[in-house]
Amino acid sequence: MSEIHTRPDISYADYLALDQILSAQRPRSDEHDELLFIIIHQASELWLKLSIHELAAARQQVAQDDLGPAFKMISRVSRIQGQLIQSWDVLATMTPSEYHAIRPHLGQSSGFQSHQYRMLEFLMGAKDASMLAVHEGTPAHADLAAALAAPSLYDECVRLLKRRGFDVPAERDWAQVHVADPAIVAAWATVYRDPEQYWDLYELAEKLVDLEFRFQQWRFAHLKTVERIIGFKSGTGGSSGASYLAKALDGSFFPELFQVRTGL
Repeated sequence: MSEIHTRPDISYADYLALDQILSAQRPRSDEHDELLFIIIHQASELWLKLSIHELAAARQQVAQDDLGPAFKMISRVSRIQGQLIQSWDVLATMTPSEYHAIRPHLGQSSGFQSHQYRMLEFLMGAKDASMLAVHEGTPAHADLAAALAAPSLYDECVRLLKRRGFDVPAERDWAQVHVADPAIVAAWATVYRDPEQYWDLYELAEKLVDLEFRFQQWRFAHLKTVERIIGFKSGTGGSSGASYLAKALDGSFFPELFQVRTGL
């Protein structure tokens, strides 16, 4: 027997604002592949929005010593990274010829200008004040400046170590990139050598390592997709393209958590 549906107070399309979402793809050419390019990047921005939402909340939970919810939120972002990694697989179906057919229509727009990507980096601890210049005069500039000056997720984790009695520096210039500190390495080494005593800190460390691992996989997939499609040409918007992406892979959001493994 077929079900009889009455008109809902709010429909699926209304709840998800599908009219607005599905009309937000506005190709500037008649090239078949431009729609692919737009949708991949729009979907990625939605995943970035959710990642920021989750990690900002996780940072607050760590600051409140409530690690259970933080574990769930950080793990969710690691899963989101999996979705973002797969998106590069889809974009990589675009050939160099297909990309160069749409490139003139992109103007100076570039993923380098994504304020949500920059916010995610700041939130995780990759601080670089020079990056604010890209967003000068945009509505996002004030939020990014505030994020630059605020403790990152990892800064709050170090503060937590301090509250738990470890001899680590808990205060610093939040606007500067976090540099590995031997005292923090020693604190994490203590945690890793006795996980039963420090189980929640041990689990927190592993959640962070997993988050960075997945984030770097996403960056690597981005790099290889760019190399595959445009080689080593400069990117749109004046970015250096693949060379910039390769350099980003050299950094670490949580350097002590990777250094500690060498001495265990």
